[in-house]
Amino acid sequence: MTSDHTLRVQELTLGYGERTVIEGLDLSVLPGKVTAIVGANASGKSTLLRSMSRLLTPRAGRVLLDGQQVHRMPAKHLARLLGLLPQAPITPEGITVADLVGRGRHPHQGVFSPWSRADDDAVAAALDATRTADLADRPVDELSGGQRQRVWIAMALAQETDLLLLDEPTTFLDVSHQVEVLDLLTDLNRARGITIVMVLHDLNLAARYCDQLVMLASGAVRACGRPAEVLTEDRVQEVFGLTNRVITDPVSGLPLMVPIGRHHGRALEYPAADAH
Repeated sequence: MTSDHTLRVQELTLGYGERTVIEGLDLSVLPGKVTAIVGANASGKSTLLRSMSRLLTPRAGRVLLDGQQVHRMPAKHLARLLGLLPQAPITPEGITVADLVGRGRHPHQGVFSPWSRADDDAVAAALDATRTADLADRPVDELSGGQRQRVWIAMALAQETDLLLLDEPTTFLDVSHQVEVLDLLTDLNRARGITIVMVLHDLNLAARYCDQLVMLASGAVRACGRPAEVLTEDRVQEVFGLTNRVITDPVSGLPLMVPIGRHHGRALEYPAADAH
């Protein structure tokens, strides 16, 4: 089943204090697909995600979820529709995996709706989906980086939302754990139709795992579309100031960006990536 919720940004302007980070930005997220947001440092990636999740109020413009402005929606109602995994979330000291994942059920709790069997089932399903059920009784702060990230994703899944926003979910993870987390998110998207929007630093992982690639520069969308349309040599040079070659990934058949440093300037004898 694919999520049919629509998430759109219209003429959005964002900033902190006197500094404007994003101005007049428009973006439509593909329902039921995986969208990756990439760009150089300070391009506005995390700022955009913060506003999409209602953590940052726009100076102008709006974020629309199913046609309603998210900044005017009741917080608990929004939390039933949209889950957020922030960058480097803070783990409460001594909390166990099961208790942390259980906090994802908060939007479904109320004075007249205490913890129920449905909450137990949602937590169990989230632990199972992230392969963390065997860690349920462990303190979160004793886990490895990859395990902790899967537990935080489980908490977001326990909210049972159809949209999931993740800010740099692979940061501080080694390459095997990065692939593990992105494989998990792909599984969730394909099995449950969850719409996923994530900020990533690695262009090649973004191209491999997303359906829609959004490239930001100086607070504006420079390109949006399929990875083969967005990840080009000229655009990487323009946005990142990086000399590069884009070739065909021999594993996925998608674009693969090869950086060329000052000490590695020999022309690469590989065919350019084909359009897909």
